[in-house]
Amino acid sequence: MDDSISPVMDLRNQRSSEGYFVSECMSNFHFRLMGLTLRLRDLFAPPKRKLQEAGIKPGAVILDYGCGIGSYSLAAAELVGDGGKVYAADIHPLAVQAVERLVARKCLRNIQTIRTDCATSLGNETIDTVLLYDTLHDLASPEPVLKELHRVLRPGGVLSASDHHLNPEEIVAKVAATGLFRLSERGKRTHKFAPTQRQAVPAPSNVAESHRKT
Repeated sequence: MDDSISPVMDLRNQRSSEGYFVSECMSNFHFRLMGLTLRLRDLFAPPKRKLQEAGIKPGAVILDYGCGIGSYSLAAAELVGDGGKVYAADIHPLAVQAVERLVARKCLRNIQTIRTDCATSLGNETIDTVLLYDTLHDLASPEPVLKELHRVLRPGGVLSASDHHLNPEEIVAKVAATGLFRLSERGKRTHKFAPTQRQAVPAPSNVAESHRKT
């Protein structure tokens, strides 16, 4: 694995004609307020508890989609170890900055940030587990995002989803509506979805170099 920290990928202008897929990018004030709330949450509900249900293993490649302040990205980075990789993706610049500060402060070599509203520029079938936590409710149009997550997930990969703004049935309905994922397991804190069989989909022309174990 390359020990260098890649610069943040800003992909907001590499979107399709459908435009932004989130309802709106919250103000800096509201993001900071949310950050305080999430830090309090982490004290009482450590992120690793939720990630245990996702079945993350050492050496895995993870996409934390809608990473926020990076709580789950950091916990995932510890679980995958030096042989793994975590991509922390978010539309908000303060989210990306928060994760970059964590990376610098803890001298982490296995987290890369992506600023984007949908496309990740990752290669086809390069991700073992996608984390989609407290993000579904913010998506103005979930289908394009779920298509992107389906594209990057490897066969046998896992989409781990939870959202405290939605009830369990709403989560299942939103994720399964496209036919791209099927519910594979209901956990105490999360739902695990498996990607359905896919047709060949070309990777974006500007595919970023993806982490693969050698």
